[in-house]
Amino acid sequence: MLGITFVHLPGKEARGSHVEAVMGVTGPIRVVVAKPGLDGHDRGAKVIARALRDAGMEVIYTGLHQTPEQIVDTAIQEDADAIGLSILSGAHNTLFVKVLELLKDRDAETSRSSAAASSRRRTSRR
Repeated sequence: MLGITFVHLPGKEARGSHVEAVMGVTGPIRVVVAKPGLDGHDRGAKVIARALRDAGMEVIYTGLHQTPEQIVDTAIQEDADAIGLSILSGAHNTLFVKVLELLKDRDAETSRSSAAASSRRRTSRR
């Protein structure tokens, strides 16, 4: 399962122009793309990070095996507008919730969040 979740981090100076109506920022959107948990496959996260960068966003890729605490710390330190979580292990039910709880605990509570997921079914070849 590949789940990419974008969480807007409100309460910062406005930076965006073309996205101001959507996210309340002017300038490029800053997105932290992270691979939480023990999953060691990052091709999808890298593809998403590159697509976001090609679309004009600033992307901070954290690498593999990040804890929810590390992800939230990075998002706050980088003054990110959004967090993208790429999770193939199926642990999205707990990791996504943990990230949201940590954002709330650190006064970076989200005003809106959304999740999207897709999965590939493997078929055996005969």
